[in-house]
Amino acid sequence: MSRVCELTGKRAMVGNNVSHAMNKTKRKFSVNLVKKRFYIPEEDRWVTLKISTAALKTINKNGIAAVLKNAKANGFVKSV
Repeated sequence: MSRVCELTGKRAMVGNNVSHAMNKTKRKFSVNLVKKRFYIPEEDRWVTLKISTAALKTINKNGIAAVLKNAKANGFVKSV
């Protein structure tokens, strides 16, 4: 499975390793993803999501229902 956040759509970025001599080689900046289970009381069920830690902080602040509603509006979640 790809390393993409299911709520925010964050994915790996591409950049350069830069040596002291200013030589540049390509590298990837991976997303910090965690697999987490959430209970959704409106649907009375548990869902497992692969989300970025930034999305986890947003869920802790705003609640899972509000974040899922926003993700559906932005087109990242189809049926959760």
